Amino acid sequence: MNTWTDLSDEAERWSQAGRAADLWWRDDDAADVGPALERLLAVHRDSGVPLALAVVPAKATKALADRLVGEPGVDLLQHGYAHVNHAASGDNKKIELGTERPAMLVLGELGTGRMAMEGLFGTRPLPVMVPPWNRIAPILVPTLPEIGFAGLSTFGARRRAHPVRGLLEINTHVDLIDWKGGGGFVGEAAALGALVSSLAHARISGEPVGVLSHHLAMDGGAWDFLRLVWEKAQKMPGLCVRAANELFETGENRG
Repeated sequence: MNTWTDLSDEAERWSQAGRAADLWWRDDDAADVGPALERLLAVHRDSGVPLALAVVPAKATKALADRLVGEPGVDLLQHGYAHVNHAASGDNKKIELGTERPAMLVLGELGTGRMAMEGLFGTRPLPVMVPPWNRIAPILVPTLPEIGFAGLSTFGARRRAHPVRGLLEINTHVDLIDWKGGGGFVGEAAALGALVSSLAHARISGEPVGVLSHHLAMDGGAWDFLRLVWEKAQKMPGLCVRAANELFETGENRG
């Protein structure tokens, strides 16, 4: 069972090696204002941790755009197009960016989504695609740079930093929601276990480690953990919490 001491020990390993692990925070499914969004923004402001908000362009409202004007520490990413499941009947793995529809239709929607994001948020959104349910058909990945995307963010350890030329992949690794177990908080031990193991893997791979939240689906336990993990992480030598815009920019420069 992993504890906060295990996280501190892993951070110390980074520090003793003269290195700092890159941590970042992504929250998915943003579309409108409401109490859950306000709670999310409160954690962001109180902790001082940069937030990357994945916005569903087809559902995003002007009220959301207006609300985020006063939140300069929030990066905006594109969360697919409409967050609609197009998986074949009987397939329990939901996917919007799959092969069930013609590729040109899928890419056309993503392009429409980019224009919608620009219409609402101007030049603020990063050219980063976050596939709904963290799934995208491999055949579509090489087309992302062709329609203006420079970044991709899904879930789990990446195979390579640049899956194709002109595209940088920076993923999340710690999901606070137990989707298979009813949708509540995955639990402190499980969340810490995922974080510690991902940090240990990153000592070899060098990839940033992402914490994934879903403000519209979290219970009290998840919210409490989210606050606590950022409070503790910022005090641990060997851990560096960074903004999405910085990670994607510096990663591209290295590529």
